[in-house]
Amino acid sequence: MARLADYFVLVGYDPGKRGSGDGQGQILQRFPEKDWEDNPFPQGIELFCQPSGWQLFTERNPPTFFVAVLTDINSERHYCACFTFWEAVESAQPQSHPRNGEGEEEEEEPSSPVQPTQLFAPKSLVLVSRLDHAEVFRNSLGLIYTIYVDGLSVSLENVIGNLLTCTIPITGGAQRTISLGAGDRQVIQTPINDSLPVSSCSVALLFRQLGITNVLYLFCAALTEHKILFLSSSYQRLTDACRALLALMFPLKYSFTYVPILPAQLLEVLSTPTPFIIGVHSIFQSETQELLDVVIADLDGGTVNVPECVHISLLPEPLLQQTREALSMVLDPELEVADLAFPPSTISASSLKMQDKEIRAVFLRLFAQLLQGYRWCLHIIRIHPEPVIRFHKAAFLGQRGLTEDDFLTKVLEGMAFAGFVTERGAPYRSIDLFDELVAYEVKRMHAEEGNKQKILRHIKELAEKLYKNENPYPAVTMHKVQKPTEGCHLRLHQKPFPRLDEGTVQWIIDQATAKLQTAPPAVKAEKKCMVPSGPPIAAIMERNGNALANSARRLEVVRNCISYVFENKMLEAKKLFPAVLRAMKGRAARHCLTQELNLHVQQNRAVLDHQQFDFIIRMMNCCLQDCTAMDEHGIAAALLPLVTAFCRKLSPGITQFAYSCVQEHVVWTNIQFWEAMFYCDVQNHIRALYLDNNEENHTDEESTEGPQEAKSALEIASEQLRLWPTMSRDKQQELIQKEESTVFSQAIHYANRMSYLLLPLDTSKNRLLRSSGLGDVESVSNSFVTNSIAGSVAESYDTESGFEDAESSDVANYVVRFINRFVDKVCTESGVTNEHLKGLHVMIPDIVQMHIETLDAVHRESKRLPPIQKPKLLRPNLLVGEECVMEGLRVYLMPDGREEAAGGNIGGPPLLPAEGAIFLTTYRIIFKGTPTDPLVGEQVVIRSFPIASLTKEKKIAIQAQADQFIQESLQLRSCTFQLLKIAFDEEVASDSAEVFRKHLHKLRYPQHVRGTFAFTVGQSPKQAMQPKVKEKNPSLRTLSKNLVKNAKKTIGRQYVTRKKYTPPTWEQRSSQHFPEDNEDEISVSEEMDRSTLTPTTTVKPSDKMTINHLVERACCRDYQRMGLGTLSSSLTRSKNEPFRISTVNRMYAICRSYPGLLIVPQSIQDNTIQRISRCYRQNRFPVVCWRNSRTKAVLLRSGGLHGKGVVGLFKSQNAPTAGPSQTDSTSLEQEKYLQAVINSMPHYADASGRNTLSGFTSAHMSSSGKWGSIRASGRMSSYALNMEIGSRLAGKDLLGGQHNGTPSEASFLRQHRASLYIIGDKSQLKGVKPDPLQHWEVVPIEVFDVRQVKASFKKLMKACVPGCSSTDPSVTYLRSLEESEWLSQIHKILQISVLVVELLDTGSSVLVSLEDGWDITTQVVSLVQLLSDPYYRTLEGFRLLVEKEWLSFGHRFSHRGAQTLAGQSSGFAPIFLQFLDCVHQIHLQFPMEFEFSQYYLKFLSYHYVSNRFRTFLLDSDYERIELGLLYEEKGERKSQQVYKSIWDYIDRLNKKAPVFFNYMYAPEDGEVLRPYSNISNLKVWDYYTEETLSEGPSYDWELAQGQLEHVEEADRQDTSAPQTKRKIIWPCYDNRSRVEPDAISKLLEELHNLEMELGQIPERWKDTWDKVKASQRTEARQEGSRTPSSLLMSSGLSHHRRSLGVYLQESGVGSTLNLSLDSDTSSTSTPSSGKQGGRKSTSTLYSQFQMSESENRSYEGSLYKKGAFMKPWKPRWFVLDKTKHQLRYYDSRMDTECKGVIDLAEVESITPGTPTMGAPKTVDEKAFFDLKTTKRVYNFCAQDVQLAQQWIDRIQSCLSDA
Repeated sequence: MARLADYFVLVGYDPGKRGSGDGQGQILQRFPEKDWEDNPFPQGIELFCQPSGWQLFTERNPPTFFVAVLTDINSERHYCACFTFWEAVESAQPQSHPRNGEGEEEEEEPSSPVQPTQLFAPKSLVLVSRLDHAEVFRNSLGLIYTIYVDGLSVSLENVIGNLLTCTIPITGGAQRTISLGAGDRQVIQTPINDSLPVSSCSVALLFRQLGITNVLYLFCAALTEHKILFLSSSYQRLTDACRALLALMFPLKYSFTYVPILPAQLLEVLSTPTPFIIGVHSIFQSETQELLDVVIADLDGGTVNVPECVHISLLPEPLLQQTREALSMVLDPELEVADLAFPPSTISASSLKMQDKEIRAVFLRLFAQLLQGYRWCLHIIRIHPEPVIRFHKAAFLGQRGLTEDDFLTKVLEGMAFAGFVTERGAPYRSIDLFDELVAYEVKRMHAEEGNKQKILRHIKELAEKLYKNENPYPAVTMHKVQKPTEGCHLRLHQKPFPRLDEGTVQWIIDQATAKLQTAPPAVKAEKKCMVPSGPPIAAIMERNGNALANSARRLEVVRNCISYVFENKMLEAKKLFPAVLRAMKGRAARHCLTQELNLHVQQNRAVLDHQQFDFIIRMMNCCLQDCTAMDEHGIAAALLPLVTAFCRKLSPGITQFAYSCVQEHVVWTNIQFWEAMFYCDVQNHIRALYLDNNEENHTDEESTEGPQEAKSALEIASEQLRLWPTMSRDKQQELIQKEESTVFSQAIHYANRMSYLLLPLDTSKNRLLRSSGLGDVESVSNSFVTNSIAGSVAESYDTESGFEDAESSDVANYVVRFINRFVDKVCTESGVTNEHLKGLHVMIPDIVQMHIETLDAVHRESKRLPPIQKPKLLRPNLLVGEECVMEGLRVYLMPDGREEAAGGNIGGPPLLPAEGAIFLTTYRIIFKGTPTDPLVGEQVVIRSFPIASLTKEKKIAIQAQADQFIQESLQLRSCTFQLLKIAFDEEVASDSAEVFRKHLHKLRYPQHVRGTFAFTVGQSPKQAMQPKVKEKNPSLRTLSKNLVKNAKKTIGRQYVTRKKYTPPTWEQRSSQHFPEDNEDEISVSEEMDRSTLTPTTTVKPSDKMTINHLVERACCRDYQRMGLGTLSSSLTRSKNEPFRISTVNRMYAICRSYPGLLIVPQSIQDNTIQRISRCYRQNRFPVVCWRNSRTKAVLLRSGGLHGKGVVGLFKSQNAPTAGPSQTDSTSLEQEKYLQAVINSMPHYADASGRNTLSGFTSAHMSSSGKWGSIRASGRMSSYALNMEIGSRLAGKDLLGGQHNGTPSEASFLRQHRASLYIIGDKSQLKGVKPDPLQHWEVVPIEVFDVRQVKASFKKLMKACVPGCSSTDPSVTYLRSLEESEWLSQIHKILQISVLVVELLDTGSSVLVSLEDGWDITTQVVSLVQLLSDPYYRTLEGFRLLVEKEWLSFGHRFSHRGAQTLAGQSSGFAPIFLQFLDCVHQIHLQFPMEFEFSQYYLKFLSYHYVSNRFRTFLLDSDYERIELGLLYEEKGERKSQQVYKSIWDYIDRLNKKAPVFFNYMYAPEDGEVLRPYSNISNLKVWDYYTEETLSEGPSYDWELAQGQLEHVEEADRQDTSAPQTKRKIIWPCYDNRSRVEPDAISKLLEELHNLEMELGQIPERWKDTWDKVKASQRTEARQEGSRTPSSLLMSSGLSHHRRSLGVYLQESGVGSTLNLSLDSDTSSTSTPSSGKQGGRKSTSTLYSQFQMSESENRSYEGSLYKKGAFMKPWKPRWFVLDKTKHQLRYYDSRMDTECKGVIDLAEVESITPGTPTMGAPKTVDEKAFFDLKTTKRVYNFCAQDVQLAQQWIDRIQSCLSDA
């Protein structure tokens, strides 16, 4: 029983303290006056009666009632029910001087009944109680007020006395009727179970005021310990809201500051740092504004304001969503049926009281789901004298799979949950609704998930129970309490509340207490029982469990591997090992590992040999490395006993245990982990303790109970607690003693265990706990400081104890302090006696010291172990002449960002990381080794690249494997798109790695180009510097030297007009332009020494030699092919030829970077050229490099103009000039030069008038020029050519109406076009006015400069070969590819080239004059020629093109490729690579137009940077001559094996094998290609992305070939095994073209092998191919219909010319050719061939195969031919074909199918023959003749002698022609 009310207090206004503004209250009377012993009187009641302050009012307010809550020092809550009414104040003018005496006041009152100054003061009746019966209090105080107001004849003292002596039962659902002796009656119902909160309607009201989401926010904020403030203008509502929030938190209890109504005087409480739930009246809202960390809920406005700096963790999904849905079902049942056409009429929400319980039911369910299975994570450490219980938080989170969840983690760490564990952890107590729910209903809740009806039913059931708990007796008799009459508070003459007689009240109270003392004590019948645990978490979780990790196959692998280790089958184990390590990512596999190892320990298999030990340690480490410091899944816990069990013998008496090798994990430094482990063990021991007792006492009962092993510790504890009161005192003491010593012994055990895992093997190093400095334990649990010694030394472990100087103390001290701290904590918690604790503190340093001593011995011995065998280093194959500079260093090749090799996106075992060695040779860096993954251990991995292609080398830090720390790592990147990421092995000394880097650097950047591999090859490096020996054949060398000397002389002599000026040296001149001076730009007239440069008509004899050699150069051969002039003396030179070959530069005097012979207009004299050249950068004046054979338009190239030169060139002629300046004369000569070019064009003569484009557009256009600009910047830039210029030059914008941005039709230029277009750089041509009188037109375009190419290339390399796999999803391959802008640059180059091709094709000449004329100019000019002239698309022509445009015209290969030390700073700029990429793009679009294959382009791309050949070294012909490279003696090249020129190498290779040949080559005559250039049409070149790990790059042919034969032999030996046809081809490992060659190569190869077997001399592949083509042709002609075999040459493919390629693949059976045309049907939408700008109709594909043979029949007739051995003579129809250079024969004249071909190239002699057996009888024997070829002798016989003679002559003439 308990008192209904403890105190009755009367509080009034204190008139004495009025002066301070706000008044104060004072306690007028209180009853009883003495404090109760069990319950002292609470302080500060007067503050809470008027929370907003005591004030006087000018009118009477109606009485108010509210309940405030006070919390006393023992955190007991006191409910203060305040009933306030207003009374008139005595004095009239309180603000002036107070008046004495009440008499005056009473006299005044009647005279002025309604005075404005009449003031009223509040007075409060207060009941203080520990029970929360608000309604009863309201009624009781109301009754007292009524008696006072209405003057009832009842003594107030009696009523108050009765009120204070009334006692009621606390719980148990009793019903009690009370009366206060004023004829009243009240029924009090007590809740059945007082642990459930009573909420009446408050929860429902809270939801009504704030809404679902807001309340959920408040709920989560309260649970995660945030500060919460309620605002309202009603005190009662504040109390209700606070009460509601607490009710929602059940079963957790709120333990922080809780003040539902905070008085104004105490507002500063709001800035307290601790969490709180407080209510404040809204008038103080402004004062709450500056609270930054408080969640403010405004009940009246319905808002919840969460400040920015507060982050509220919400419930974990799916619980949050489920709770929301359930709440909305309860609060808004109409929502479900709102959309129905016929909504049920009956649906409505429950009554408010019921709704309140339903909401609470939802939250009760929520807690049951959140905390399900919590009892399985309780550790009971002590049972007697009272239970001590701990909760294993990490295990709970781990088993629930919510380790990452913010909300639950915070809740479990919070105070409320700690209280929950203390209160509900006890195993033996009375239980309530929550205990039942969490134990029995969780399964049901899981089952009903998602079924709304069932959930709602469950909620209603729970709500019923809650309601029943509050209102156990539904039919309650009516209360009867008198209420005051209406409006009584307004009565004017109300007497003040009377003073009560203390004596009477006190007497009543005393009477009652005396009566109570005599009454027998009421015993609360507590129904205690064992608390049910409910299903373990695992059983619940499995339903939605991690099926993914639990694949049984993986666990099988783990088990097998472990059993192999213990059975000593190491090879088997090694194979499974990587799979085991991968499986360890899954939790199940880790548990499986601990269980399996545990079994082996139990079987006494804990002593292992070295290899087994190594395996077990690696598995343990792998298992632990994914554990967090919390060890949620109990992995570290399970391994803890194992690491002290497994061991190996190092030497007699010295054993190394596993723990010394698994210390690197953060979990060991986490105090919480150790505590949890300790408690777990203690619990097991205590359980054992009582189990043993039971066995002694109840042996007989046991059999009936069944196996009692199953009892959990909690069950045993509850049993013990039940018996406890019945035990004798001694028995109790004994048990307490036993438990205490159990705990104590465990503490000693753990001190040992901790020292094992905390002391490092090498204690001499000050390296404690690699993970962190054991600093503040909190930080350890969630931060992972990297492994550093510094880290641990810097933070002193125990900041409180003040050991700051960490260095002075050693590891031992740390460990001792760490263990001490642990022991203190657990022992005090588990009640170990003080003596024992002191004893422990003494023992710990000894334990640590002992352990250190044993470790020293182990450490010493473990160093002596033989190292584990490493794989032997494999030697790489080297080229002829390539030598090793450094022997192999053992390294690991680590995987980079390319995934294939690491087993990434395509699966398969990872080839990387691989272990092997890195070799440095004079030519390459080579890694060769084997993968560390044993499943692919037999494969060899090779990655290499030429040293010359190295672009970046940086040191990086990587860890090779979990258990190896690797000291140094390098990342080497090459511009052949290769990356070597290598980590040096421990055995490699760091200085060796340094030496490696130095050598690498020296080889990469030699001092001079002579130091490169192409020069040093084949000679030992020492000889390179020896003095020169006299040459045998001096002629050429000396000649070239003289030539250079002369050139130097000439350049030296210059005289100056106005300013002294010395030209910059060659190196500087490339980068620096002439001084830009405004008055006179080019003030040097570099007139060369007259003697050397008189325009001689004949060449001096001494120069003859040079000239001959110059004539042999590529350019010259090409000029002659195009008929661009001959090199004859001026007398014989035909005047009508427009161009001549000038020798003006033969000494390289005018322009060093140009070739010696140049094509210039016929009419221009050499000395003019001399002057013109000065207007151009680098003196690169315009020269002709190609002429269109049809339109006779020419293509010229030059450097850009110097600044002013441009303006000079285009200056309007009548501009006033200050005197005849030099600039003028040159610009005139320049104009003359350009005019001469224009005059050379045949159509110029007929052109009527000066119809340039400009003539038709206004002469004064904006400076942007009518070309607008071809923008360089835009990603998908289009030609923004203005509309007035004919199409693209006329009518159409380039991209309009076009497919794919192909150029538009050829009719695009009307008559109005300039004769010469000058394509110049926009930035140079600023302000150029178009001149209507000129015949030329300037096209300003924006181009990117070399810097941009460099930057773009760097990004491209990073995109194609990323250094490490990116974690950021936004950095994808395609994104980074786009950002590199490489494709936009290619698009740009192609675009300009196509424009030039169009112009040339329509008969205008074009001068490309960009930058210095050697980068972009070269790219454009070469592409234009390639697109316009089919000759350059052959192997021979392409070689010529590169030699002419790139080598002769001085593209600076050495400078751009940074080949020497000088170029190191400028870096690598892949201009030539970009050109090859463009060619590759065109090749893809026109696969039938090129004689060479894609491989040829890749080959060039690789070798132009590899420095294996000399071809691409140096910057110009002049430099090559200077080194004597250009004219090598004919004889010397053949003798050596080493090829100095890449072209020779390619020729030789091409003769051997068809690698460079494109089988689809079937050109159309004179076809001009116009490729699409849009980025969408461009493909990333596979050269950038593919690699072959089996052999390294396949561009050094000899190496690759050598390997292949070697492999085949190995295959042949093993014939016993069954042979399978199946091949596995790895995209990044195998060389596809080699392993799975295309059909034609395969057939050629088979033919070759057959010929070898038959002993014939094998035919060259090219001849075979030509024969096949010829026979195909005849076949096709004969049959008319197409057979599959002739498909390749058939004509139905007309509009597939621009196809995506025809792939040849070998079909499964035999070797027929399957041709799949891979171009989708959409290709028909490309402009069909007839329209392609003037291109010849391609209606027949491969038209050359369709030509009637007659065109090629030079002579034909019938001859008899003797068959092969033993065959008769037969007449055949023979055809001699001069064009094809062959003799074909047919069965008869009409026959179309060729029966055989004799290649005339193979004919050795033709002699008169003799008739043999079986020859035709009638023929003269002189008519016989024999044809001897390399393979056999053919015998022929003609009809008569004349015919025979004719045949012999014809064949002879054919042979001599050849």
